[in-house]
Amino acid sequence: MTTPLRTLGSHAVGWLADRRLPKRLRAPAHRIFAALAKADLEETRPPLDGYASVAAFFVRRLVDGARPIVADPMFLPSPADGRVQSIEPIENDTILQAKGQPYSVSELLAGVEGDCGADGPVELNGGLALTVYLSPRDYHRVHCPEAGELERVRWVDGARFSVAPKVLLARPRVFVRNERAVLRLRSSRGTYFLVLVGALNVGRIRVMGVEPGQEYPTRRDPHFARGEELGRFELGSTVILLFPPGMAQALPQLGPEDPVRMGEALARLSK
Repeated sequence: MTTPLRTLGSHAVGWLADRRLPKRLRAPAHRIFAALAKADLEETRPPLDGYASVAAFFVRRLVDGARPIVADPMFLPSPADGRVQSIEPIENDTILQAKGQPYSVSELLAGVEGDCGADGPVELNGGLALTVYLSPRDYHRVHCPEAGELERVRWVDGARFSVAPKVLLARPRVFVRNERAVLRLRSSRGTYFLVLVGALNVGRIRVMGVEPGQEYPTRRDPHFARGEELGRFELGSTVILLFPPGMAQALPQLGPEDPVRMGEALARLSK
């Protein structure tokens, strides 16, 4: 259960991050934040004083070419910067958030896997789940890993527990208890799911072309290209990808705690 104090603290941080800074203070403030978070200013799209608040700087855009997308279309590019938290098969509707901490896939997806999109209900047992943890230093825009149509978004209210790896070892079922947006996407290879999980101080998840709380895209063309920006969120959080059997395979050279950048190969597509 989220305590009132935790909720108040989370909202207070969000309020402070949103405060518009005087232009003369913006660049110094952002440099301090970058130093504390160990973020790379060299790849940040200038000018620094163009970011009116800490929150705006946090979802900063990068200079052109900073995140090239893996060229081979049979490789799945990572949707986000971060560290690989887990790459594992989905068995008995279960995956692990950390060693010894299982949680339910159907609970995570809040029923959107059973919704009748173009492919109907999707069976995920025997498929693959990939989890990427984003720390405050990382680029916080999330990109489409496999071209397809955004069929539906399910917004799930919840807590804002920290998703830091140490916390996941101690606190059960964080991903299914936290606030999140569940995206159902249909590609030429099949339907897959991308989940943006909120965290401590992270209460605003944005999905391109979909207003918060709405389930269906409002943009004229709900198709997203490979590598196109799909959404974003503030501060550290987690992205979870889930694929049905036969759609994606783990890369043997990639494992838990390995750093990954948006656009780098995260898995191999099987078909």
